[in-house]
Amino acid sequence: MNPLRDRVLVTLAAVLWVGGTLVGTGLVGGGGVASQGDGLFSDSATLIAPQGPAFSIWSVIYLGLAGYVLWQWLPGTTDSTWARVTRRPAAAAIALNGLWLLVVFAGWVGLSVLVMGGIVLSLGLLLRRTAGLPRAGWAADVWVSATFGLYLGWICVATCANIASWLVGLGVPATTTGSAVATVAVLAVVVVIAALLLRRTDQTAFRLGLVAAVVWGTGWVAAGRLSGDPRSDLVGYAAAATAVAVALLGLASLRAPRSTVAT
Repeated sequence: MNPLRDRVLVTLAAVLWVGGTLVGTGLVGGGGVASQGDGLFSDSATLIAPQGPAFSIWSVIYLGLAGYVLWQWLPGTTDSTWARVTRRPAAAAIALNGLWLLVVFAGWVGLSVLVMGGIVLSLGLLLRRTAGLPRAGWAADVWVSATFGLYLGWICVATCANIASWLVGLGVPATTTGSAVATVAVLAVVVVIAALLLRRTDQTAFRLGLVAAVVWGTGWVAAGRLSGDPRSDLVGYAAAATAVAVALLGLASLRAPRSTVAT
């Protein structure tokens, strides 16, 4: 791998990310994500949409991504295994975030699901590449493990919400009993996915970031369904149970030997 080329690749990805953020959040062009796609991305569009305050997690993720872009340029990362093996998947995840915002701004809800899938694959590859690496100090813990752990955890929830928005846009009813039962099933899948991901990394900071984001997201799904619109006690309690289950999985993972990673 060419460190300079990969550093430039990460930086170009960051340019797309920043541009997409400016447009997609309404800072340029008007109208944020919640108003795009005929409101399909608002916190009241589907039963699995997290309540509004949940999205403040992006400020933390964005700070971490900016830190990663700068960190990977530092002279000390030239020969860093952590930087070398993560630059390309990180670049993909960063660029696709900006692309997702642009796609949503254009109203292409179906395409946004595919872009979200690309983010999942990129973050999954990054998790796999860092599993088993020896710790390399607080900088790698913060800018790689914690940052991309948070990103992946949030995307686990956001992907479900994105697919639900797409289905509602296709005409699937959002608030029927069947939709509520299906949402509960999806929340159960989130628990399974979190468990599988936790088994595939031995990095403590990655595990903590992943669990924190999933618990945060599903906790706000619970808040939205129990106190907001649309209301669904079934989904609300299921989301709360999901948050608790993932938190317990996270605690259990911290007790596991660091060298234990599923292949």
